[in-house]
Amino acid sequence: MPDKLLIEQTQGQSDARGNRPGMRRRDLLIATGVSILLSGNAFARPAEQRRLTLKNTHTGETFTGPYRDATGPLPSAVSDLAVFLRDFHADKTGPVDLAMLDFLADVMAATNQSHATVLSAYRTKETNEMLAATTFGVAEHSQHIVGRAIDVTFDRDLGGVEKTAFAMRRGGVGWYPSSHFIHLDSGPTRSWELDGSGFDRLLIGGSLNGPPRRILTVRQRMARLQALARRDMLLRK
Repeated sequence: MPDKLLIEQTQGQSDARGNRPGMRRRDLLIATGVSILLSGNAFARPAEQRRLTLKNTHTGETFTGPYRDATGPLPSAVSDLAVFLRDFHADKTGPVDLAMLDFLADVMAATNQSHATVLSAYRTKETNEMLAATTFGVAEHSQHIVGRAIDVTFDRDLGGVEKTAFAMRRGGVGWYPSSHFIHLDSGPTRSWELDGSGFDRLLIGGSLNGPPRRILTVRQRMARLQALARRDMLLRK
């Protein structure tokens, strides 16, 4: 959670030296060492505090709390989110895109979702290349590489969430109904749907022939891909 005194000092019109709070907040963000992607109005949003409640399905880690206020992004929260949204396969953090977080928060608010489960966020080029080479549906030049994308699922009304996100026209919206997740990014406005049986079996747990039960980790998806390939090879003999 952000330091209370630090945040209170940035919320006034100016500090003792006459600095505007938005400028001070930028300095604090730089001091975190995290690369944060900011749109032109990142420090001029409405006065409400923005919050997220998230769980990472692979690491079990959680993030709960505000990530921005009327002044702009909260440095301590941004630092925590960089770790939470890291490429867990390579254990590397990447940039945090405020527009992507706002997109997710607005979609959740509009659909009355109290929390989201994160399947994938930042990816290194190496991880994305591995997935693109072995998994159907992974883009070679993914928005995940630059920290502008997130794959999430919800406990209820995932189809309604996808429709709401698409209607906002805030970026990319991908719909994976069999795999039970959606992709959101702050890139160009576009949409797509992928429902291939091979892809959803790689992403979702369960037996090869049975119904899906849970989200798989990257390592588990690779093992499942190899099992499917071996089975297909045996069927050809």
